[in-house]
Amino acid sequence: MGINTKLLHDYPVIDPHTGASSIPKYQTSTFSQAKLSDPTQAFTYTRFGNPTIQALEKAFCSLEDATYALSYASGMAAISNVLMLLKSGDHIILPIEVYGGTCQFTTAILPQYGITVSFVDMSSIDQIRAAITPATKMIYMETPSNPLLKVTDIKTVCQLAKGNDILMVADNTFMTSLYQQPLALGVDIVIESITKFINGHSDVLGGLVATNDEALYEKLHMFQKNFGGILGVEDAWLTLRGMKTLGLRMEKSVANADSIANFLLTEKNVKTVYYPSLKSHPDSIIHNQQAKNGGAVLSFELASEEIIDVFLEKLKLPILAVSLGGVESILSHPATMSHACLTDEERREQGVTNTLFRLSCGIEDSEDLLADLAQALAI
Repeated sequence: MGINTKLLHDYPVIDPHTGASSIPKYQTSTFSQAKLSDPTQAFTYTRFGNPTIQALEKAFCSLEDATYALSYASGMAAISNVLMLLKSGDHIILPIEVYGGTCQFTTAILPQYGITVSFVDMSSIDQIRAAITPATKMIYMETPSNPLLKVTDIKTVCQLAKGNDILMVADNTFMTSLYQQPLALGVDIVIESITKFINGHSDVLGGLVATNDEALYEKLHMFQKNFGGILGVEDAWLTLRGMKTLGLRMEKSVANADSIANFLLTEKNVKTVYYPSLKSHPDSIIHNQQAKNGGAVLSFELASEEIIDVFLEKLKLPILAVSLGGVESILSHPATMSHACLTDEERREQGVTNTLFRLSCGIEDSEDLLADLAQALAI
């Protein structure tokens, strides 16, 4: 089944009670019970389960080719629930340039529970191997990473983890399962922010976790209920609608990103371009082995801080905003947005400079985006 057919037909899309061609919004907190303790009643309270949310979680199973999937109120809710699988005395390894929210959670919250953290350059297997201790219980990867699009060799790291009885977690938000499938490569748990490409319209906050491990699912399901970070019914319905066009949207966004990345390489006011399928990317071969294309996100460094204000003033089409994955192109400034919670020193260590920008490419016409970038960079 092709991806666009799958996104329309491979999960519950028809309401079984009315035949409606869209799963309804069951906008309720509770459900009437015909009698006490009826084990056949599927739904009793929306925090425990809701037909709209259940349909979405089945859609996530299809999308991720996973046996189990859970939805959350935000990407960070999904991330934090997974990180709470760790216990006192455990050690976790993360990318040095991990998403700012994940970094803050692991440095400000996990140590309160006796959990230690190491940050390494995950494009280096040697650095990962050297960071492993007897207490290491989780390796958490983002590939490509945010915002420098570094690449981690998923298969090799999974083999390393399995040999040391370490849980493997991958944040796959940038590529989505359409173009990269970490579970098939050996990862135990996949996280995605559905705020981004999966919903794709910049109007929902949400996150998902997918796994093929029943024991992990049961524990995470308990966390989902008891931490209470469940996805709202309205957001679940909007995500079900947004997912239907994910394949078409991503195809156009990726084509735009590839064109723009190659264009920026020729611009004198652009110092560096970060895009994993470029031949100039140090790990393009590894990325192309584990992913179908370079994705819809790229980053670039301007030649100097002095031209930032003029560039932003002249740029017309991409919106300057936090987040990514919308139908509109979104330009972000990691130093003051996604990585603002870090200190200046931490940002320098990660390579997040003041001249670095991240561009999430939308579905606009390529020639319009290229023309806009060309005139904005003509400084």
